[in-house]
Amino acid sequence: MKILPILLFFISTLFATLNTVAQENLEKTKDTIAQKTKYGLRFGLDLSKPLRSVLEDGYQGVELLADFRIQDRFYLAAELGNEKKDYLESNINAITKGSYFKVGLNYNAYLNWAGMTNEIFTGLRYGFSSFSQELLGYDIYSTNQSFPPTFVSQNIEYTNLNAHWAEFIIGVKTEVLNNVYVSLNLQLKRKLSEIVPENFDNLYIPGFNRTYDFSQWGVGYGYTLTYLLPLFKN
Repeated sequence: MKILPILLFFISTLFATLNTVAQENLEKTKDTIAQKTKYGLRFGLDLSKPLRSVLEDGYQGVELLADFRIQDRFYLAAELGNEKKDYLESNINAITKGSYFKVGLNYNAYLNWAGMTNEIFTGLRYGFSSFSQELLGYDIYSTNQSFPPTFVSQNIEYTNLNAHWAEFIIGVKTEVLNNVYVSLNLQLKRKLSEIVPENFDNLYIPGFNRTYDFSQWGVGYGYTLTYLLPLFKN
């Protein structure tokens, strides 16, 4: 009877040792299933521009965009657009119209599960816009309270205008259907240089948006719909 507890002790010790060794071997076993990620050209449309064209009087715009994955987390990105904006205020009326393009890089900070290609991204852009402005009329400012300001109707067109800026972008991108993505982004812009018309100012710059006195900064946003054309997997 004294031998039985001793045997049970050795048997339990043996099973515990075997179980520990089995667990260590399992931890050392690596997953040999290769997970391939889609690479290709993704292109689409900024939906905020047509929506704004419908909802906002005096605005027309369209923007096409594309990106291409060059590494696991890095994408080449570009946008090309055209805008027309009526600037109708109580003291000045003008129309701005022109085209722009932006090019740069995106970095995806989101760690996807296997097979997913969603993004939480940041990016940098260089932007260039070529546009014209038409001055329709303006108030002549007067400090004499006895006479109201005089509004002058005058059509003056300023052509061959351009502007350069740097842009920081942050956004999210989600695959809603196979190879179909929706994205929301916010943009912070800093003017680098611009051609300003004589005796006037650039009230609106296509691609940069509205300008402000004594400030080189601008903001923007986008809501995009894109399709990925898979070229290969890696």
